[in-house]
Amino acid sequence: MILLPLLFALALADPLIEQTSFTGTPEQSGWHVTAHRSEIAPRGWIDRTVGRGKQGSLALSGGGNAAAYGGWERNVAEIRPGAWYRLTAEYRSSGFEFERRHVLARLDWQTPDGHRAGHPDYGTVVSKEGEWSKIVIDAPAPEGASLVKLQLLLSNAPQGTVWWDHVRLEPIATPSPRMVHVVTVNLRPHDTTSAADSLARFVDLVRARVQHADLLVLPEGVTEIGNGKTYLDLAEPVPGPSTATLGALARDLHTYLVAGIVEREGPAAYNTAVLIDRSGALIGKYRKVYLPREEIEGGLTPGDSYPVFDTDFGRLGLLICWDIQYPDPARALALGGAEILVLPIWGGNATLGHARAIENSVFLVSSGYDYATEIVDPEGKVVAKAEAMPGIAVADIDLNHRYIEEWLGHMRDRMFHEIRDDVPVTRR
Repeated sequence: MILLPLLFALALADPLIEQTSFTGTPEQSGWHVTAHRSEIAPRGWIDRTVGRGKQGSLALSGGGNAAAYGGWERNVAEIRPGAWYRLTAEYRSSGFEFERRHVLARLDWQTPDGHRAGHPDYGTVVSKEGEWSKIVIDAPAPEGASLVKLQLLLSNAPQGTVWWDHVRLEPIATPSPRMVHVVTVNLRPHDTTSAADSLARFVDLVRARVQHADLLVLPEGVTEIGNGKTYLDLAEPVPGPSTATLGALARDLHTYLVAGIVEREGPAAYNTAVLIDRSGALIGKYRKVYLPREEIEGGLTPGDSYPVFDTDFGRLGLLICWDIQYPDPARALALGGAEILVLPIWGGNATLGHARAIENSVFLVSSGYDYATEIVDPEGKVVAKAEAMPGIAVADIDLNHRYIEEWLGHMRDRMFHEIRDDVPVTRR
């Protein structure tokens, strides 16, 4: 009985293919160049002068053809439906202005009779080492699949060249769920006397209602709500008194915590969301980029970046209130790898909030006053909502769950390649 898990582990370790140092003909390598139409096929050849470590790679060039789309393909059989596989390929490129759009790898699953099974899976995990990049696809074979086409492609880059090497397809264990226990707070204090008093109302509610969380979210302006003071009255350094109070709360609950405060730095004041880690340390902050006119007239300064933060359960992006009105903040965070968008908010359009989750295939966690305090999944469905005030919304979300749209496939992967942020936008 002990031998069965061991044999299974050994079987998973054996790659279905592993190729490097391409030196023969394409036919000898098992690869061929494919395109949907012959007139848009890129030029493909084995380049014996370029390789990762050893010499020789699968080369593709746009050849001056702006319509060029296609690349190297190889069929691999003995695929098991439901089993997970990992494609790893390394590439070097030249002449690309927007590499993410023009260089891509794909797993195109096939049925025994040659039809497509499910939807293709795209590589979104790219790491760089010197002149070479590594792209990884982890995906399950869909129902009915018995074969997969490995595709190493060049897309619409007339002056671009890409060299592919170190190609490996291997079975992997099914990923375990990556669960995150999320708590978001629904509270609107009234008749408070100071920033510390307003913040204390949130702290008291959390200590009374929350025993455990991986991520705890408070609203925008937790030092402002209820006391009638101006932004500049409340502005404080970060780190400062409020982050110290929030840090103690995060440490006691052993949670990551996000809350909105007013930050002062030199002559500038910012509408800021802070991120505290499980030890109570301030590990990041986001300054609201999109300010409504009321905040500008109140003396606030807009931020100028969309940082993404690593935690022990995944990657977070922070938004604040009016940011949700526009598509680019959420898009920038998703492209930066954010899996959860955290939204401290005063009030706004919940339909747009749900749209940001859908279009970027991310979770959205909001805590608001005139906006729902809720947890939304990548399909835009509300998985938890705090109806009562004061109250909390609680949900366990799985960051490893694949959300598949029936006609479109896994949009988290597709979005990274199909989004056209390379097209210039002209302002009038």
